[in-house]
Amino acid sequence: MTIDKKARSAALGQTPCIVWLTGVPAAGKSTIANALERRLFESGRLTYILDGDVTRQGLCRDLGFTEADRVENVRRVGEVARIMMDAGLIVIVALISPYRRERRDVRARVKPGEFIEVFVDTPLDVAEARDPKGHYKKARRGELKDFTGIDAPYEAPEHPEIRIETVAAQPEAAVDRIVAYLEKNGILRA
Repeated sequence: MTIDKKARSAALGQTPCIVWLTGVPAAGKSTIANALERRLFESGRLTYILDGDVTRQGLCRDLGFTEADRVENVRRVGEVARIMMDAGLIVIVALISPYRRERRDVRARVKPGEFIEVFVDTPLDVAEARDPKGHYKKARRGELKDFTGIDAPYEAPEHPEIRIETVAAQPEAAVDRIVAYLEKNGILRA
């Protein structure tokens, strides 16, 4: 017997995938990711969150915020997500991932249907008003350089599988939409 993703998936009783949440800083990615993980875990799914704030403290701590560093950050997190998915997990990624090209590259490294892009669509002024870490204020004062949405670009997904408008949807409603998508597409089965 070959132990591969299919065998691991069967042993865990789930279909592995990557749920990739992207959006500007303070869009709500981590909040939605944590609520999604709770819901999936409570239904018996084996999951793991790769959060940008956490990966920046370890896996990507040697990277800054230049365009090249951001590209490498997404590449590293994408590769870890792919490996974890190969282990049979449902991997939830909460990462700004500002460039379309890098998100497409991660998608291209897995089979069709295994990468679910979720655009956490929050207007910049709303995200800036939330500003839980004070980063937008620092960026506006020139104390933080290359801050996404202020002096560094964010390229919104053109065709995400799911688009969550956080002004209109609370985190639990966002989770409902993601879970419904996963059920409809055969990733979550009873």
